[in-house]
Amino acid sequence: MDKIDPCKIGILCWEEGHVPKGLVQLETLPGNSTNTDSYPFSVRLSRIKGANIHTVLENPSQDVLENMIIESRKMISEGIEAITTSCGFNAIFQEKLASSLEVPVFTSSLLQVPLVHKMLGPDRSIAVITAKKSALKIEHLRAAGITVDIKLNILGMENSPEWNKIFTAPDDDVDLNIIAGEVISTAKEAVSQDKSIGAFVLECTDLPPFSEAIREELHLPVFDFLTLIEFVARSIGVMKPSYIQ
Repeated sequence: MDKIDPCKIGILCWEEGHVPKGLVQLETLPGNSTNTDSYPFSVRLSRIKGANIHTVLENPSQDVLENMIIESRKMISEGIEAITTSCGFNAIFQEKLASSLEVPVFTSSLLQVPLVHKMLGPDRSIAVITAKKSALKIEHLRAAGITVDIKLNILGMENSPEWNKIFTAPDDDVDLNIIAGEVISTAKEAVSQDKSIGAFVLECTDLPPFSEAIREELHLPVFDFLTLIEFVARSIGVMKPSYIQ
């Protein structure tokens, strides 16, 4: 894919060698946040020391946050104009990162939830599919600007056996075809539980490869990491309107 240069968006990723094998497989799919073929523009990936499933999802680490700030400042000094992350659970760090840096920061696709809520109106709910529901706390939601009046139906992929190998058997391979089916089944479960659902927001940055299948199956809008990063990319000029040659 031809890229639009120069590179202006930096993505803070988990430390090399500390990513479960199943997630490494998911990273090969176009649409995944750490697959550079997911974007029609250049991005810069930066592996953050100490960032892993334990220090981001399960027990957010202030040391990792400080490493993110240090690396982000370095990238900004080298021309990066916006910072994001490869895990939606980094929403917990949104305020600190944004206040520490001089460029736009968008840590999580969850930041789209308040906007989607305004699009749908107060009587519709939003289905949030997350990598691990038990790890998604009220603090993450509030950090993303999600207030108590926003109706959410949160579903965790950890209830799906193949996906859950990421947590229970991190050294094992996963079957990506089975995971694709599990994602669709989870989305269908959401609408069967709640007929007021008007849209999906996918927290996990490994889920966008399956967004189009959800749209086709359920005929509902799906917001994910890609809809967010392309929104920001247009704002800083790395994606141009079609009328500009």
